[in-house]
Amino acid sequence: MKLLYSAKYGSYLVGVTIFVGVMIGVFLLGLLAASITTRRAEIASIYNNQKVEITGLNPHSDQWGLNYPREYETWKKTQEMDFKSKHLGNQPEDVLASRPNMVVLWAGYAFARDYSAPRGHWYTIEDMLTTLRTGAPGVAGQKDLQPSTCWTCKSPDVPRVMQEQGVENYYKSPWSSLGSEIVNPIGCADCHDPATMSLTITRPALVEAFQRQGLDIKDASQQEMRSLVCAQCHVEYFFKGEGKYLTFPWDKGRSMENIEEYYDGIEYADWTHGLSKTPMLKAQHPDYELFQLGVHGQKGLSCADCHMPYISEGGLKYSDHHLMSPLKNIASTCQTCHRDTEANLRSYVYERQDKILEIRNRLEPELAKAHIMAKTALDNGASDEELAEARKLIRQAGWRWDFGVASHGASFHAPIETQRILSHGLDRALRAQQSLQKVLWDHKVTNFEMPDLTTKDQAQAFIGLDMATLKAQKAEFRATVVPVWLKEARENGRL
Repeated sequence: MKLLYSAKYGSYLVGVTIFVGVMIGVFLLGLLAASITTRRAEIASIYNNQKVEITGLNPHSDQWGLNYPREYETWKKTQEMDFKSKHLGNQPEDVLASRPNMVVLWAGYAFARDYSAPRGHWYTIEDMLTTLRTGAPGVAGQKDLQPSTCWTCKSPDVPRVMQEQGVENYYKSPWSSLGSEIVNPIGCADCHDPATMSLTITRPALVEAFQRQGLDIKDASQQEMRSLVCAQCHVEYFFKGEGKYLTFPWDKGRSMENIEEYYDGIEYADWTHGLSKTPMLKAQHPDYELFQLGVHGQKGLSCADCHMPYISEGGLKYSDHHLMSPLKNIASTCQTCHRDTEANLRSYVYERQDKILEIRNRLEPELAKAHIMAKTALDNGASDEELAEARKLIRQAGWRWDFGVASHGASFHAPIETQRILSHGLDRALRAQQSLQKVLWDHKVTNFEMPDLTTKDQAQAFIGLDMATLKAQKAEFRATVVPVWLKEARENGRL
């Protein structure tokens, strides 16, 4: 009897246990289902409860923000200037003041007037209106220094103007002719289709570059698009022909040598150097090209993976549109893949930057010296034929220097490639000096001395810039011309 009772009691306990377990499971599944339903409803509400209809080429990010407030709030943080790493950050910095040899390297080019560290996307228009590189058209009889092509990467107003005027007419217009039309900083419409919010290409130069290589950008994957929307602007480019048509020089490939071969093949020069009279190339910011050559690019990462990390909030996951250095938010960027401390990860980046900047800091004064030696040779009667070899080396050295330093983050994106490029630049700068030393000797110049280029002011005076006048004219431009542009933009609903 006792055995029978024990067996029945044991079966009873097993049944109770199973029943309780099933009830707990059902309860937990119910909670899970409720959570999923709630989160789906939360996600659906974003798309089903749009507050405004965004259509066409709408450049007003604040209107997009009514429908996508989370992304918009993070985008607004691009106005912050609170981060400083070991090398730059998102704060204003006068790069020419820090490295005055650059003034000599760009003699005869607008960058010798003014070159500041880039700030966030919030400031794209303001910085265009402030920089001395765009001159002061309309002040003291000044004409435009730049074509309208210079606006292309600065505003979501650009696609609208291109559509209204035609791409070719837009490019060849004077920069100041669109001062009241292009007024909104980089924002939502630059990268998103308003109907679907899919990533989209809004600048024709990238599409055209793909087509010339036999590629269709519409075949790009979503992950590739997370870099290609950035590559609309963060690339090397030039203004082709009299029409200043924006062109990506990728026809022979995207490496530094490929692009140089392309430029040499069409005998292109951005400007003739003011001292050495060398036909020079100015790299813009070949970020995409170099990123593709680094380990992260080769492993299939995109720009957005590190510069726009995901944020989870309730049932939502969205991209942080506060684009800036990943070093500001290592926990959400580097540490999503790398299991190491924040201090160590930061130190790895600084180590790569430090070693590459050693070569950069060695190259800049040697290249400046080569330009000044060439000027001295010219002043003492050297012919173009005598200087041909040195100028070829100076052009090559300048291209390698600029390709390595103009790219944002090159020393991290592709440290091995950047180190190689800058090292080859240093080699050519020193070889140019050797060639010039022979020319100087032939012209009996034995007392060559470098000028004092300790400060930016000294360097700018040496190359003949009247900075006091340039700054005064720019101040007048800001005080008289810009307000007229903004008033007209407001009246026409542009701003």
